[in-house]
Amino acid sequence: MIIKKYIGTKEFYRAALATALPIMIQNGITQFASVLDNLMVGRLGTEQMSGVAIANMLIFIYNLAIFGGLSGAGIFGAQFSGKGDNEGLRNVFRFKLYIATVVFAAGFIAIKFFSEPLIGLYLHESESGGDLQMTMYYGKQYLSVLLWGLAPFAVSQMYATSLRETGESRKPMIAGVIAVTVNLVLNYILIFGKLGIEPMGVKGAAVATVISRYVELAVIAGWAHTHTEQVPFFKGVYRTVRVPRKLSFTIARQGIPLLFNEILWASGMTALTQCYSIRGLSVVAATSICYTISNLFNVVFLALAVTIGIIVGNLLGAGKYEEAMDTDRKLIAFSVVTSVFIGALLAAVSKVIPGLYNTTEEVKELARILIIIGAVYMPADAFCSACYFTLRSGGRTFITVLFDSVYTWTVMIPVTAAFAYLTELPIIPLYIVSYLPQLLKAVAGVLLVRSRKWIRTIVD
Repeated sequence: MIIKKYIGTKEFYRAALATALPIMIQNGITQFASVLDNLMVGRLGTEQMSGVAIANMLIFIYNLAIFGGLSGAGIFGAQFSGKGDNEGLRNVFRFKLYIATVVFAAGFIAIKFFSEPLIGLYLHESESGGDLQMTMYYGKQYLSVLLWGLAPFAVSQMYATSLRETGESRKPMIAGVIAVTVNLVLNYILIFGKLGIEPMGVKGAAVATVISRYVELAVIAGWAHTHTEQVPFFKGVYRTVRVPRKLSFTIARQGIPLLFNEILWASGMTALTQCYSIRGLSVVAATSICYTISNLFNVVFLALAVTIGIIVGNLLGAGKYEEAMDTDRKLIAFSVVTSVFIGALLAAVSKVIPGLYNTTEEVKELARILIIIGAVYMPADAFCSACYFTLRSGGRTFITVLFDSVYTWTVMIPVTAAFAYLTELPIIPLYIVSYLPQLLKAVAGVLLVRSRKWIRTIVD
């Protein structure tokens, strides 16, 4: 039967989940903390929540720029791991250091000197009201503190991605869980003023996040350098920062497109949100609630997509091409089927969490409907993510960029912007329309994966 091509054995799923579950747990706990963080700030008022939400959209671009920059090198890390080449892994890690430094410098400058005009892009007068000046104030206040968490985040991601590429997913998970716990405890103490500390509100949320970033870095880097018998490539990794010229050019040629892809994709998502924000501050608040809750449920298919990149990348590095194709097909099917059930669960709880926010009934109801729309589209999102990591595993970065960010900017954003700026279409049908191009992208994903052009080894 044809369906058997898409179903693996128990051992197959056990091996896949061994990689996926730690990533899923870490990201799940992180996103759950984001929900609680969002709820705590949301208890302060709509302006505070909206200001922090807009600030986090800018941080989101930085985070994905780090992810994209490291991802290009990570393709080589996964394949070097498949070959058992520790020196290759060291050189990949050193290259990541250069990428992280460049992205950090650019992110720091942009947020330090251009936060006000960037936040202002999302503030529009509307009938729903809302104090735009206070929203601007809280957004700037939050970003001014969060600046100091950019560097530790970048370095901790260098360690986390390198460990995952070698199949060591649990230690980044543990570091993430510890950091999230610290963040939550400090959020409660600093935002609301507990244990004799004066309430700090939005600033307290930012301080808690920055401290948790340093805690995460200390845990993950400390473990890596004290357990070199388990991860031998960390032994002597800083003995030099030189990377062989040929490898540097090769990684840069494959990786820089992914860096720009993530920046363009993240800025594309914020551009979509900016289109929605034209409908008023209540929409900004509602989309903040929607994204925060949806991201908690999206961790399942995103973890499975990352797993595809790691497992398939290892197989390609070992030259096992047919096994890579078979594994990829089964993991994509597993991701899509899983997302159907997760999407149904998300729709089922769509009314519960928005009701916990200290905001208007209009915002709560709007958030509920937006969450349901996202739940319906979740299988398409899962499939597109799986296709993205499939193409990336073989180093087909140019095709990956076309499939991801170029498509976002040439199709999704123009369609959404046209309906947002040229019509009076209400936010709910506008939101539905903005998602429709994702279905066409899924069709393109089918054709690209079936072409088998991504099946290749890129390390010597």
